[in-house]
Amino acid sequence: MLDTIIVGSGFAGLGAAVELDEAGRRDFLLLEKGDSLGGTWRDNVYPGCACDVESHLYSFSFFANPDWTRTFARQPEIRAYLEATADRYRLRDRIRFGVTVTGAEWDGRAWEVRTAEGETLRARYVVFGTGALHEPAVPEIEGLDSFRGKAFHSAQWDHDEDLTGKRVAVIGTGASAIQFVPAIAPDVEALTLFQRTAPWVLPKPDRPIPESRRRLFRRFPVLQRLQRFSLYWRHEALVAGFLHPVIMKGVQRLGLAYLRKAFAGDAELRRKVTPAFTMGCKRILMSNDYYPALRRDNVAVETAAISRVTEGGVVTADGVEHPADVIVFGTGFRVADGMASMTVTGRDGRKLADAWADGPEALLGTTVAGFPNLFLIVGPNTGLGHSSMVFMVESQVNYMIDAMRTVDAERALAIDTRAESQAEFNADLQRRLSRAVWATGGCASWYLDEQGRNRTLWPGYTVAFRRRTRRIDPGHHELIA
Repeated sequence: MLDTIIVGSGFAGLGAAVELDEAGRRDFLLLEKGDSLGGTWRDNVYPGCACDVESHLYSFSFFANPDWTRTFARQPEIRAYLEATADRYRLRDRIRFGVTVTGAEWDGRAWEVRTAEGETLRARYVVFGTGALHEPAVPEIEGLDSFRGKAFHSAQWDHDEDLTGKRVAVIGTGASAIQFVPAIAPDVEALTLFQRTAPWVLPKPDRPIPESRRRLFRRFPVLQRLQRFSLYWRHEALVAGFLHPVIMKGVQRLGLAYLRKAFAGDAELRRKVTPAFTMGCKRILMSNDYYPALRRDNVAVETAAISRVTEGGVVTADGVEHPADVIVFGTGFRVADGMASMTVTGRDGRKLADAWADGPEALLGTTVAGFPNLFLIVGPNTGLGHSSMVFMVESQVNYMIDAMRTVDAERALAIDTRAESQAEFNADLQRRLSRAVWATGGCASWYLDEQGRNRTLWPGYTVAFRRRTRRIDPGHHELIA
């Protein structure tokens, strides 16, 4: 029997593995459904894919990389960083690729983890580092099956499909679309962007990092730490705008100024792409080339609702058919379904799906009442709209390791979360979220579930989350002998 099984090998899974190893808990195994590591940064290889948090902050605190080549790293460089992490901490021989976890069951003493390959593994602890952004959301559109051309999601980009000289329909205007639209627009014959909701877009202060600065960081690591420190607190200062919509209205003026400058002389297009909700209600996007791409002669923005798809194009509600050879979905992910493909059974045979029937919730996004020795990294309400998720990953891993230490110190079998503590925590969390811009800004976003509850974001400062996850609160948990 293993001590710990980790599911996933992205930032969450690798971060958990490194910290477990550093804590002397080396009897662990990572299970990865793909044929290589990297999670989101392995799967998303669409043109223009990049991060919207600065490289020196969007990385592990324990593994600084002085050689980032841009302020905001692009996908290949982030993927290479994760590969380097696995090499630096000698994790490769503890990762099993091509293993799809289908379920896990607590048998009263340990977890039995089942795989699609028919194997059952036992472990004291299970850590789900699968995250929320790995199940592509493709809308159900009448007639999509009849489309003669290729249709694919941005997270499943078909690189065998040459878009040069083709008519491309892009459905969705989220974080992925604003990156790949400018990347493909110069090569296609025509691009029609079907926009349901215009996003707020701000300029992206991205630039190459000169070799002289990289050399300085290599020689004096403390300078890179100071850079990270500065970036962290700069991002942390943004939280006030999300929690107090009146403050965000001020920031919104920057977005409007950017719009006016980008679409000077084209009032009609500016009207189409001007958001009708408070900035921050949906994810704020950053790009220097998205708005210029929309002004190209071969790009059209279509705001009429999509009615159906035909063999040769997309028909909107006004009856107009827009010819297309290829359809690309930039429609994000099924965030609430991140663990839906697995059957997780806790104490007394209770299924996680039943415990989450009204929506996923956990204590500090990490532990779930009735599921002993189970930890979620990037679980419910740990997402951010303003800073680096890697910071949250490291905070949760700290919490997890302290829980394991507590079990060992008390010579217990397992640790479980008290249902009343979890309920109290989430009631307070939802009260705070109900006053923030995500609930009051006048939009419908992927942050919210079908009941309108925000099951995605942490409603406050990340430093507060770090403080609360530094140690477990014994009163919130029970030990099982």
